[in-house]
Amino acid sequence: MNVILLKRLMMLALVTMFLPLSNVALAQDKSESYDSKQLIRDVAILYRKHKLELLADQLNEKVAATSKANKPSKVAKKSVAKKKLTVAKAKKSNKYLVKAAGSSKRYKTMTVEATAYTSHANQTDSTPNIAAWNDRLKPGMKVIAVSRDMLNKYGMKHRTKVRIKGLDGEYLVLDKMNKRWKKKIDIYMGKDLKKAFKWGRKKVEIEWQ
Repeated sequence: MNVILLKRLMMLALVTMFLPLSNVALAQDKSESYDSKQLIRDVAILYRKHKLELLADQLNEKVAATSKANKPSKVAKKSVAKKKLTVAKAKKSNKYLVKAAGSSKRYKTMTVEATAYTSHANQTDSTPNIAAWNDRLKPGMKVIAVSRDMLNKYGMKHRTKVRIKGLDGEYLVLDKMNKRWKKKIDIYMGKDLKKAFKWGRKKVEIEWQ
């Protein structure tokens, strides 16, 4: 009898401990006696509910931690933006140094003296619209004349495409300059004398293949 009483007291102690953790009420009989098996079932229900609440809390903590880890910080966003800006600047600064599409050759570069000329007889000859290789020049064309050493020594030839740093587009080599000039180009400016005089004489960087 003492053993049975002790067991019931332990059960009651467990119930008293778990009751604040749940809204589950103990199943009660209208009878004066309380069934020990029912007590065990009620305690088991309370324990399972408590465990489920703990598991739910742990799961919520893990989800919150994962969400926080996956959310990009302000520092990360700034870092990505900075990298994009750096790449854009690098592309812009190196646009004259990249390989031409489908070609394994790199651009040759050189600093030369650049002047300007027009289709007037006093600047060329009696046929100012006809270039050295018999190409017909028209205002608006992007054309340059080059000194003979640029052809004989530095690898340029008729219709070589040349880029002039500071000017847009590509210029075709369609004309030659007098033999006395070295490392020099003459930029064709149609019949616009004012524009040619304004250009004057400059040192420029050119690139070609």
